[in-house]
Amino acid sequence: MLGSIVMAALLFMSAGTIDYWQGWLFMAVFVGASAAITVYLAMNDPKLLERRMSAGPTAEKEPLQKILMLFAITGFIALFVFPAFDHRFGWSPVPAYISLAADALILFSFLLIFLVLKANTYAASTIQIAAGQKVISTGPYALVRHPMYAGALPLLAGMPLALGSWWGLCGLMLFLPALIWRLLDEEKFLQKNLAGYADYCRKVRYRLLPFVW
Repeated sequence: MLGSIVMAALLFMSAGTIDYWQGWLFMAVFVGASAAITVYLAMNDPKLLERRMSAGPTAEKEPLQKILMLFAITGFIALFVFPAFDHRFGWSPVPAYISLAADALILFSFLLIFLVLKANTYAASTIQIAAGQKVISTGPYALVRHPMYAGALPLLAGMPLALGSWWGLCGLMLFLPALIWRLLDEEKFLQKNLAGYADYCRKVRYRLLPFVW
């Protein structure tokens, strides 16, 4: 809840106005979808919810991951703050129908993330090995090794467009390198510490996007 309030404050302060329908709709979609997943996990998998709530640079144990998470958070903030400034100064307005389509894309992204969480109760926000953790190779994990990151891509691409900004997509240049580096480092950690993960990597070729990478 506090994170959503801070996010909304940054968004509308950067826009310099509350007369920003794209901002209100985006917040409704983002907060509503996040809350729905949180309620589901609280009722059906509270341990996973606890793992998901422990996030950010301070929650990571490895120094490299702390740095990568700092870059990722900076990139994420840029994806909604820069579009708000774009709205304020009118640099690169997006047609309303594209903003609406981007909000639908964000909902689709949350659906993908929800499916990943249903498939993997060990899907923590930090890189760790939980007691009794096993390799998950079913559901979305049968397609790519990191479906959580794959599921987040439509959200990241949709945010600036939902907020009415073409130039806001530049924020991806901050976020994506950190995500890819984190993904590769996570694979090294899991291959070293999770039994069967190396075999899983040989079985599932694609890391992030089927038939691409």
